[in-house]
Amino acid sequence: MRKVISKDGTAIAFDQSGEGPAVILVGGALSDRSGSAPLVELLAPHFTVFSYDRRGRGDSGDTAPYAVEREVEDIEALINEAGGSAFVYGMSSGAVLALEVASKLPTKIKKLALYEPPFIVDDSRPLPPKDYVKQLDELTAAGRRGDAVEFFMTEAVGVPAEYLAQMRDMPMWAAMEEMAHTLAYDGAVMGDTMAGKPLPAQRWASATVPTLVMDGGESPTWLGNAAQAVAAVLPNARHRTLEGQEHGVAPEALAPVLEEFFAG
Repeated sequence: MRKVISKDGTAIAFDQSGEGPAVILVGGALSDRSGSAPLVELLAPHFTVFSYDRRGRGDSGDTAPYAVEREVEDIEALINEAGGSAFVYGMSSGAVLALEVASKLPTKIKKLALYEPPFIVDDSRPLPPKDYVKQLDELTAAGRRGDAVEFFMTEAVGVPAEYLAQMRDMPMWAAMEEMAHTLAYDGAVMGDTMAGKPLPAQRWASATVPTLVMDGGESPTWLGNAAQAVAAVLPNARHRTLEGQEHGVAPEALAPVLEEFFAG
């Protein structure tokens, strides 16, 4: 594990593996760099892979106040560490963050790959409450981290409430509670894109790098609709469905697609 210092002085922890062109992996909600280890292992023979803890998670710092711009600066610091340019892969809300980076730092990203950015672009699923981020902040401020995770699971992910009691008994639950305060960060990254409305056509107009937007063939309809909508509004993007995959995409299915796209 190494650390790079972001623009505001926050230490961002990362692991570096492999040799070749740099690839930076951007995780989604309730994830840290440990979760990307299987994908790193598959990519490392072809790329120098940077997996990192987003601020507030794992071994990274968490300088207040939070702003999405600070997370963009975190990735910029990693890109600079990698030599000034890199391929970037983002998963779920991490895909939305990666898209923000591509729009603000287009000359530093060679290619961009996104898997299931969780935009809600139509009426194919219920909408989260309008005060979704506020409720997350209030729950974590009150020390109710488990309730914050449950709120995220039901309102954002769409997990049926009857499954939550069983999930709370799983070993992974404690790790998710540790990162519960960062759920509001992911909510801020999503902004107003979970309101069931079409994506703004010009929002990411400056993200002109070649982009691959992916979804899983077994994922809920709304995620597939979102992936297609993102590909449609980006200047230089194409869409691909990974058959048989869900939101938790298998590294074995994803790695060859990323290798082909980045190296092509």
